[in-house]
Amino acid sequence: EGGVDKVAETFKKLNLDALIAMGGEDTLGVASKLWTERQLPVVGVPKTMDNDLSATDYTFGFDTAATIAVDAAERLRDTVLSHRRVMLLEVMGRHAGWVALFTGLAAGADYVCLPERPVDVKDMAAKVKAAYAARKTALVVASEAVDIPGDEAKKKELDEFGHEVLKDRGVAERLTAVLQKETGLEVRSAVIGHIQRGGAPTLFDRILGTRVGVKAAELALEGKFGNMVALKGNEVVPVSLKEATAKLKTVDAEWMAFLDRLTAVQGKTPVAA
Repeated sequence: EGGVDKVAETFKKLNLDALIAMGGEDTLGVASKLWTERQLPVVGVPKTMDNDLSATDYTFGFDTAATIAVDAAERLRDTVLSHRRVMLLEVMGRHAGWVALFTGLAAGADYVCLPERPVDVKDMAAKVKAAYAARKTALVVASEAVDIPGDEAKKKELDEFGHEVLKDRGVAERLTAVLQKETGLEVRSAVIGHIQRGGAPTLFDRILGTRVGVKAAELALEGKFGNMVALKGNEVVPVSLKEATAKLKTVDAEWMAFLDRLTAVQGKTPVAA
């Protein structure tokens, strides 16, 4: 309460020339308000593993998180090949399923559960059974915030930004139980959680972070406040913070159709791992 006033006081007290705010929709949403409501000198930098900012092609943090998740999926595939099991991997992703999507595509998952659409239990079970019949193994990748049938009636705890608190949802455990019931197969799950959020960045994220950092400093020096630095194609350009936070970038129908075409090849790995 009163956070904006306190931030404004700190700006004045410290005599700040500029603030470069690095984060996702919540952080940059606040930065946008600081500019539009108080005209405080703010520049935004898109840093979020969710890749859910619509004004930029990619955010730094996403490639690293997805790469770590793919590595985990590959290691799990070694285990399921040895023990002839079905494995379910839960990855991060609240409103946007980009990490789950890219992990599933790159690791050749037999099914991917995204927060953008409710889990189709019958479809998931059918594809897992088909994959298992062909290879005696199957891999499912699921976002931590997917909607599972029966969730609607449950009361959801919210954080200070109004988002559902996900730590107690137990998506991997619950989907594992559903899969075992529907398929009759032995299913195990793994949750890599916050491991995705740390460690050495990928080459892509190192270069992207450097490029947007330099551009943000240039915008601050030029007095071009109220903007976020975005990657558009191969260019790093300023876009307004208002545009950057206007809506979430979620997995769209085209990506979903592409994913469905691959996983529709039942009993076959959709992407060579």
